[in-house]
Amino acid sequence: MSDVTSLLTAPDRKELSQLLGKANLHLLYKATVHGFDDRAFHSKCDKQGPTITIGYNKSGFILGGYRSTDFGGRPNQVKSKTFLFRIPSEGKASKYAVDKGAVALWSNQQTPPTFGHSLLYLLNNRENYLSNLFQESKNNFLAVNDELLVECEAYRVEEVKTPWRHLTWTTEKRREQMNFIENYKPYMSSVSKARILLIGRIGAGKSSFINSVNSIFRGHVTSRAMAGSGPTSITTMYSTYSFREGKDNTPLPFILCDTMGIGSKQGILSQDIISIIKGHAPNKYEFKTASPINPDTAGYIKSPTVGERIHCVVYVIDASEASMLSANIKEKICAIRSEINKLEVPQIVLLTKVDEECLLVAQDLENVYHSDVIKEKVLEIGRQLGIPISCIIPMKNYWSDHELDDTTDILILSALVQILRYVDDYFENFHNLPSNI
Repeated sequence: MSDVTSLLTAPDRKELSQLLGKANLHLLYKATVHGFDDRAFHSKCDKQGPTITIGYNKSGFILGGYRSTDFGGRPNQVKSKTFLFRIPSEGKASKYAVDKGAVALWSNQQTPPTFGHSLLYLLNNRENYLSNLFQESKNNFLAVNDELLVECEAYRVEEVKTPWRHLTWTTEKRREQMNFIENYKPYMSSVSKARILLIGRIGAGKSSFINSVNSIFRGHVTSRAMAGSGPTSITTMYSTYSFREGKDNTPLPFILCDTMGIGSKQGILSQDIISIIKGHAPNKYEFKTASPINPDTAGYIKSPTVGERIHCVVYVIDASEASMLSANIKEKICAIRSEINKLEVPQIVLLTKVDEECLLVAQDLENVYHSDVIKEKVLEIGRQLGIPISCIIPMKNYWSDHELDDTTDILILSALVQILRYVDDYFENFHNLPSNI
């Protein structure tokens, strides 16, 4: 179905979600593609479970019906939960009961899709354009002065059930997250700021995450860290970013550290990552793909303090690559993880660009933990890299946006809150680490 495009716009889908609840809509039938007749309809839509059938007219109205049972089967009355709906070109969706009267909800392959006396599609199998709607409903809900359709579509409706991870999407939650981060103090009193290292593939979104965090606390979209995509890493230096909030420039208690991307053949060396974690690399150190940092390198920090070490490592992985990490990249990340495990530094994964991988999430980011697509990608990354599922966080950065959005903020802030909690785990364990680490 990749070559068949839905006519439903994002606002239309949002209106339908008010009627259907959280649901995945899978396009089954499109009259201008599959044919303007009931046989074509039934060949695509029979035995598909709950469906909505939608007609579009030239005036911009969307006229539709929902049924909870299959199309197809014997031509008799079907016990089905049904309703009709209308979405105007501008405005809110309206929902109506089906006036069944003496006419059944027919479901066999010799009849058009019908909704009792109220609504009938594809009447007389008109070939050049879709047929008139037929309705005798007492409430006359379809009186829109234009019953000729320009398109007819049918969708399978998959109810989205209990989320596989809970997150509250309210302005109060956003404020709570902001307060936690603003008032955070590292568990170790000698350290003033948590230091968090971002590593990952070229173009996965490390720099974009830094920009997104900065944007939230500055109150507008910013671009402090150079972000982009291409065959080579945009980031060539080890760069540390401190953050301030609002107009009063209140310093925030964490530092995000950006690195050169991991590449299949080129990219940051594993030895450099370990040196950064141990606190030996100075800010603005220029990475060399041929040789790692060493004690003779200018600016090398020979005796780093606890505050100069990395307290949490964050792998940034593009969701589109979750199920097809190359053997080389997988081997590199697993080797790095093994070395970091020896240092007992907590590790988290940010699975970025989730809105590009799931239509349900693209329509509404609040669906991220309802999405089976995203859940499967989280599970796949866990399997491939041996990372606990609780340590993998779906993410959408500010990339093309010019304005902030509370829902995106909440997802980003929830990740940052979890990272800071893991930082405290590191500090709690630090005194028990061997002195040679």
